[in-house]
Amino acid sequence: MNRPTEKSGVGLRAALTRRKPVDVLLAEGGHGEGGTLRRTLGLSQLTMLSIGATLGSGIFVVLGEAVPVAGPAVVLSFVLAGITALFSALSYAELAGMIPLSGSSYTYAYATLGELTAWICGWCLVLEYGVSVASVAVGWGQYINELLDLTLGVSIPAALSSPPGDGGIVNLPAIVIVVLAMFLLLAGARESARANAVMVVIKVATLVLFCVIAFTAVRAGNFSPFLPLGLAGMSAGAAKLFFSYIGFDAASTAGEEARDPQRDLPRAILLSLGIVTLLYCLVALAAVGALNWTAFEGAEAALSYVVTTVLGNELWAILLAVGALVAISSVVLTVLYGQTRILFAMSRDGLVPKALSKVHAKTGSPRINTLVVSGFVAVLAAFVPLGNLADATSIGTLFAFGLVNVAVLVLRRRRPDMPRTFRVPLAPVTPLLGVLCCGYMMFSLDVATWLTFAGWMAFGLVLYFAYGIRRSKLR
Repeated sequence: MNRPTEKSGVGLRAALTRRKPVDVLLAEGGHGEGGTLRRTLGLSQLTMLSIGATLGSGIFVVLGEAVPVAGPAVVLSFVLAGITALFSALSYAELAGMIPLSGSSYTYAYATLGELTAWICGWCLVLEYGVSVASVAVGWGQYINELLDLTLGVSIPAALSSPPGDGGIVNLPAIVIVVLAMFLLLAGARESARANAVMVVIKVATLVLFCVIAFTAVRAGNFSPFLPLGLAGMSAGAAKLFFSYIGFDAASTAGEEARDPQRDLPRAILLSLGIVTLLYCLVALAAVGALNWTAFEGAEAALSYVVTTVLGNELWAILLAVGALVAISSVVLTVLYGQTRILFAMSRDGLVPKALSKVHAKTGSPRINTLVVSGFVAVLAAFVPLGNLADATSIGTLFAFGLVNVAVLVLRRRRPDMPRTFRVPLAPVTPLLGVLCCGYMMFSLDVATWLTFAGWMAFGLVLYFAYGIRRSKLR
């Protein structure tokens, strides 16, 4: 194979480590093929975007998978996962204020660690955003069946509501929610943000309602033993639940559509993470307090299951199922948005086809990009089980978050003079703790997840050496 950089006389090693200057990145902000993205989002919309991307199936669905692993200590699992997310959130806040672009951690890595590392980070973000949307859509299908059963006494046949690995043929409800989100995104960022804001209000109210109901049924005996599976179970639960925090960085993908990105992006990231962590801990405490942890095994629509089992009142369960559907719809919409903007940035750099950075003149949205990503996500959601998707998403996200912490340290050294609207406190200690926490959480995941991750990364490297390195605009 001919070396992709022979004409310029640059060696392969130099090509893999070439960095894109921050000034060049900032100059390109908002520009795509044939048009520009529109700056229409303020602080409240950016915060809602991050809450919308975070608060969803992690608490409504994955909670049912984490409690059997951690027991009542699932509350501490949420805290541990939240602390891990916080270290990375602080680094995201600093970088988002410095480099407010759509590429999120992919762009930060390109400016600091080089092209190959940026590609690896971007490929992990495809896993984080694209695959997590698919897993969230699977959870939406579970709550559709829960609602149909509670209201009409019927359910969608397993063959049409579950992927092959879970005993079905295809998950049609998952396809439906992805397609609905796609149409909203095609209308434009402002319209999508408005729809998301309404859905966020509804799902926060739903979780508050659950807490009020469940706390009336809390029994002290349900918290004993608190660590039935030891610290290992608690940390394993945290690794599973880290999936619940994926999305707080969604605001960083809106850097080129924010009105005042340097000021608003750091605030939106940290504010959304604080709100979400508080809600998660309250919901987990109420859930395991109301229902013994051993009863969660096999519970798919976990919150509705708790209310139905403990109170025997289907009205509350119906309301929770409706709220869960709205919540998960919001996650599908906002995370799908984030994925399209990351691919937009990668396309502008030449690492993926340029059609993905083409902006529609009327709506100001990357239309082809949205159609391609939605199709990819719909296929995953239709045919891959939730558990496999959630764990694979977590490991890819943890890897990308670790790189963000490293990027902060590199820019502090290389560009100490560059204006920063937010600075990570106690650096370099805080970013280093972020790297260590991400590593610890990654190694808490099982071997099958690591093998999936290794296969994903190998496939990504093949794509980079077959296409990206040859088409890079830095070549």
